[in-house]
Amino acid sequence: MPKYTYIAKSSEGEEERGVLEAENEFQLARKLRVQGFILISAREERKGRGKKSIGIPFLKGRIRLVDKMMFTRNLRVMISAGIALPRALEILSQQVKSKKFKEVVLDIKDEIMRGKSFSDSLLKHPAVFSDLFSSMIKVGEEGGKLEEVLGILARQMEREHELRSKIQGAMMYPAVIIFAMLGIGALMLVMVVPKIAATFKELEISLPPTTKFVIWLGESLATRWYLILGGIFLFPFFFFRLIKTNSGKRFFDTLVLKIPIISPILKKTNSAYTTRILSSLFASGVPITRSLEILSATLGNIHYKKAIALAAEKVRKGVKLSDVLIKYQDIYPPVLIQMIAVGEETGQTSEILEKLADFFEDEVTNATKNLASVIEPLLMLLIGGAVGFFAISMVQPMYSMLEAIK
Repeated sequence: MPKYTYIAKSSEGEEERGVLEAENEFQLARKLRVQGFILISAREERKGRGKKSIGIPFLKGRIRLVDKMMFTRNLRVMISAGIALPRALEILSQQVKSKKFKEVVLDIKDEIMRGKSFSDSLLKHPAVFSDLFSSMIKVGEEGGKLEEVLGILARQMEREHELRSKIQGAMMYPAVIIFAMLGIGALMLVMVVPKIAATFKELEISLPPTTKFVIWLGESLATRWYLILGGIFLFPFFFFRLIKTNSGKRFFDTLVLKIPIISPILKKTNSAYTTRILSSLFASGVPITRSLEILSATLGNIHYKKAIALAAEKVRKGVKLSDVLIKYQDIYPPVLIQMIAVGEETGQTSEILEKLADFFEDEVTNATKNLASVIEPLLMLLIGGAVGFFAISMVQPMYSMLEAIK
């Protein structure tokens, strides 16, 4: 019967290292589970056995949230079934579709086999696993609640995925309409306007400024299409470069908080993220100051980042979280601050934050449902205005010509 060198942890977080005989890793995990330990890593003692470290190339892009969600959910199931962590990671690496994600999972498995903890191995890949993920895993390891923490993480990712899907779905309709309008407008300018312009030129009609502008736009699209096409492709590049600078990001983040239709949804979305993440961290046993630091790094808008970062500093000095957030009622709704204050008084902050997260997520759902009905008349006005401007610009000279003939 083979011998295994293992690392395990008790429910109190005490680490246990040793050597046990078992037919396989499954039996080893069951033996340790009977003794009150959870198997973290195991290595069969054989001469000449060992795997080389897998080098991770530079990872371009990001792993999809849905892939990480499925990974977390499946890992929880395997841990609860008594499968050793390295073996579970090896199985999951064969299931993931992304080559980059597979390399990351295998590298984490190898790090664990060398004696590193799961949380320390995750820190090697901050682009894939956030500080939120690794911090919660660390708390789960130390408290012997890895299975429970993985369940909390899986639920948090599911909620985040649902929230993103609802927002993206709500923005799809106006995006399609705007792109269709721009495409049809460009086609009209390139194919129709030059022919009408040639007729005006032959008849030597005096053109108003709006007509001259439409003709110039059509000729520019027809003759300098490559410059316009290049500008369309380069604009997103320069835009994203700009918003990565401090001044550019500050300007953009301030602007979106003042747009009438976008601002309410953005505030509700950030409130949902704030309460959901804090609820998950508190439920996992992460200290409040550390939770706020992790949350600050997770939020995208610079105003929310600064508010939570300041809250972390003030809470460390003994100030209540609700007392800090009351100064930020322009970005956080009063109900959130008041409910946090109630949670601090009753000692049920985690439970209240979870209910608040459900509330704000429902609010985002309702807001995104109503978004189409709000945007639709605005789009109709925009399209009507563009068509009217084009029609008047091209028809006005014709009326002038007919009046001159009379």
